[in-house]
Amino acid sequence: MKILFLNYEYPPLGGGAGNATEYLLREYAKIPDLEVHLVTSSVDDEYHRLSVGTGTVTVHSVPIGKNATTLHFQSIIDILRYSWSGYSFAKKLLTESHFDAIHAFFSVPCGAQAYFLGKQFKLSYIVSLRGADVPGFSERFGWIYGILIPIIQKVWKHACAVVAVSEGMKWLALTTSPKQEIKVIYNGVNTEDFFPDVLQQPKNKFIITLGATRITTRKGIEYLIQAVAMLLSHYPHISLEIMGDGNDKVRLETMVRDLCLQDTVKFFGRIPREKTFSYYQKAHIFVLPSMNEGMSNAMLEALASGLPIVATDTGGSKELVTDGINGYIIKMQSAEDIAEKIKRLIENPALRRSMAEASRARALTMSWKNIADAYHRLYQQAMKKQ
Repeated sequence: MKILFLNYEYPPLGGGAGNATEYLLREYAKIPDLEVHLVTSSVDDEYHRLSVGTGTVTVHSVPIGKNATTLHFQSIIDILRYSWSGYSFAKKLLTESHFDAIHAFFSVPCGAQAYFLGKQFKLSYIVSLRGADVPGFSERFGWIYGILIPIIQKVWKHACAVVAVSEGMKWLALTTSPKQEIKVIYNGVNTEDFFPDVLQQPKNKFIITLGATRITTRKGIEYLIQAVAMLLSHYPHISLEIMGDGNDKVRLETMVRDLCLQDTVKFFGRIPREKTFSYYQKAHIFVLPSMNEGMSNAMLEALASGLPIVATDTGGSKELVTDGINGYIIKMQSAEDIAEKIKRLIENPALRRSMAEASRARALTMSWKNIADAYHRLYQQAMKKQ
């Protein structure tokens, strides 16, 4: 079986969808009858070819004009460039060799590419909904959704399968296309790479982590910073650690200086994925005050690292967090509620321990192998519908 995979993001480009693709490809490399070719974006002006695992998985990175200062953020221009460059390269692959199906991450541009390629080469395709490709998910694309909705509806209608990453995303997608059949396959987590080690937690600090994330206004980080400012006078040992980069970072750094929190709130910038586990291990809790998520990879990594989770009710939060059992669901845009939940966890070490155990147990049910197997079964179904 030979699959063409389309995703304009792949590490070090992008965020959760790129990381999910990388983990899936690692698992695909272990499946004997599966050959996969990913067409993605290059980090520079050159084409790059990379083999994953045993060599049955190949990553083709096509240039779209990226540079080191824009790795975390895909502009509309970047997406348009990939739309053409990725499509042209994928068409070349399909012309040169037989493929059995196409898998697209994101309805646009990749789903649209899959639609046209599938029509031309008579191939079934699968679309994975990742977040901003679902109308209503991101305020940033509000005006664009009106233009894209007819395209997205057509892409979904002709797909062999449309897959959401959480129940929340499924229901959001149904507001755009109420009659569309949508499956749910969660993101996974590598519980071997991410695991608890309480010996790494400092005894003289209480560390709050946001995990490895894109620093954008959608993440609601300002409310977490405000909550830390509220708590600091009573709990001077608290510390907030933020991994990642993004277009809201400068504003938030200014906010931290204005609140005189430079010694309490730390921005570490982009940390290589293979090094992030130690930041989770030394943290005491994970907080994600986001206004919108699909299925947060950072939250999954925090679960696997055995952290109590404090998160807003968005995307897959309620599918990962049982309120009062392995964390708390908080109000959106409420620094006060965040502060109240953090206070409870600071003052109750026994509760933190029980929540940590529950988080780890939940993560153990969500291996990337299980996710890869679920997609592999969809590929088999797609082949039968040619």
